[in-house]
Amino acid sequence: MTAYSANFEEMKVLDLDLDTASDEQDEADWVFEPAAEVSVRKSAARGKAKAGARKTGKTQQMIKMQATGKQIQLLDAMVPGRDLSAYITAVNSIAILSADEERELAHQYYYEDNLEAARKLVLAHLRFVVHVAKSYSGYGLSEADLIQEGNVGLMKAVKRFNPEVGVRLVSFAVHWIKAEIHEFILRNWRIVKVATTKAQRKLFFNLRGAKKRLGWLSQDEIDVVARDLGVDAATVTQMEGRMANFDASFDGAADADEEEVGQSPAFYLEDTRYDPARSIESDDYEKTSTDGLYVAMKELDERSRDILTQRWLSDNKATLHDLAAKYSVSAERIRQLEKNAMDKVKAYMEA
Repeated sequence: MTAYSANFEEMKVLDLDLDTASDEQDEADWVFEPAAEVSVRKSAARGKAKAGARKTGKTQQMIKMQATGKQIQLLDAMVPGRDLSAYITAVNSIAILSADEERELAHQYYYEDNLEAARKLVLAHLRFVVHVAKSYSGYGLSEADLIQEGNVGLMKAVKRFNPEVGVRLVSFAVHWIKAEIHEFILRNWRIVKVATTKAQRKLFFNLRGAKKRLGWLSQDEIDVVARDLGVDAATVTQMEGRMANFDASFDGAADADEEEVGQSPAFYLEDTRYDPARSIESDDYEKTSTDGLYVAMKELDERSRDILTQRWLSDNKATLHDLAAKYSVSAERIRQLEKNAMDKVKAYMEA
């Protein structure tokens, strides 16, 4: 029997084995494939197995979390700035905690420093931050930035929340959320901060709502607003003027024409401290004044010159009574001599 016939017989036997053992189909196919293709198929099979294992593990983790009653979803990309609509949808899909669940998680974090419990408390209240942030949409700032600042306030509230007080977390957190959002608005609403004191901050967030019409407030309306908010009427007028102003470019807009650029503050607000002409003028005035005073003092008699020197040009200035004792006259006479000497000096310097 030739080698070719022997190989043909072996192939026939192998075909019979494949017909009777269909469960070994993949392994039998590998016999006739090149070694490289067999390696690729084995690697693909191992990859599918690992993917299936990861999927099974993630499913088990979700089942485990749902079994605890919290139903906190796994959210990998919860960033408001990336896609605000997707973020809002994601936080609204998180189940709200019941009072017992919230109390249990709060105890775990407050007494045991369980960060996972704090994370669950924060995630379950993100929808409330979105609700609060939307009420500040009229200030012209990004809603995503407002939500981010509110989330910071929520985390601060969770850190300081005491479950023994007997209130829900949302009642405690609303003040922290609003405080962070208020501070962000005050820092970014204008280039220059418009409200610094407590009364000004109160007016900043309540003055627009207190107005009954467009335009400036009348004096009676100012008094009513001041009485309702517990601030001074002058502060109401000041804050109304600040809020009515707007930021202006110092050098003018980039697309402005020559006429508009000529009206920008850079053309009519000048710094004269380093003007050479003004510096020479100031130095000359000081020199002239000093020389004139020296000449005028020389024209006085010795007693008048001494009185002016002791009263005005000495480091240790003498009183009227000290000079009266020195010249054996009354204090009133010293005052008269001083006035007459001052008039003479002034007349000499103006001449």
